[in-house]
Amino acid sequence: MLRVYHLLIAIILLIFIPIGARFFLPQFTDKKPTTPTPTVKSTSTAPVKPTVKTENIWQKLLSKTTVPNGWSVVPCPDKATLLCISDQGKPVGTVEIQVEPVKNNSEFQQHLTAAGIPLGSPTEFQNPEYQTKLTTALQAWVADFYTSLAKNRQNVSTYPPQPVKIGKLPGVRYGFVELTSAGDVKEQYISHVTYDGTQLYIISTSFAPDTGKFTKLEHFAAFQPYLDAIAENLNLPIQQAPTKP
Repeated sequence: MLRVYHLLIAIILLIFIPIGARFFLPQFTDKKPTTPTPTVKSTSTAPVKPTVKTENIWQKLLSKTTVPNGWSVVPCPDKATLLCISDQGKPVGTVEIQVEPVKNNSEFQQHLTAAGIPLGSPTEFQNPEYQTKLTTALQAWVADFYTSLAKNRQNVSTYPPQPVKIGKLPGVRYGFVELTSAGDVKEQYISHVTYDGTQLYIISTSFAPDTGKFTKLEHFAAFQPYLDAIAENLNLPIQQAPTKP
């Protein structure tokens, strides 16, 4: 009887051990160790913008310059429209140039038409008749400026417009002085204006402490006659470089 009992137990073990092995062993053998995937953080760097150097128009215009002994006249670095004036290496003032397309200036267009050279007319700068007409138009433009100035300023005296040469172009020199109630000079402006057929060139400087131009009247007074010579020798009209075929 005991032998039959042992035989039954052996049969049962033979049946169930393979089944248990199939069920439990995969849980221990099929699981492979996993290696964590490292996270790669992308770092983006903003592109560096190249430094754009400002071209100063005086580099094209400036020609012969005559200044007092120890003074210098050079285009201001990183300033597109300013000419820097120094005495013994120390800045004393600036001259500014404005370039204004006449197609955007209806008032000056009217003065050109009234003078007999409407916008778009052929330029004849060597023709005395053309020079006279252009000077008339420029003087009318200055007269408009003086009229506006009188409405907005007190104690102002204007200078009579004077025909001058600016490079090879006819031009006009003009300006004004403003006095304090005590009769002292508060501000003084000198300007030159010309026209090359498409654009107005307005060259100006001043004794005006608040403008960053000349802050001392004696420096301004000493420089005035040299400004006239600088304007007369400018490279105007600007010669366009020939286009390559």
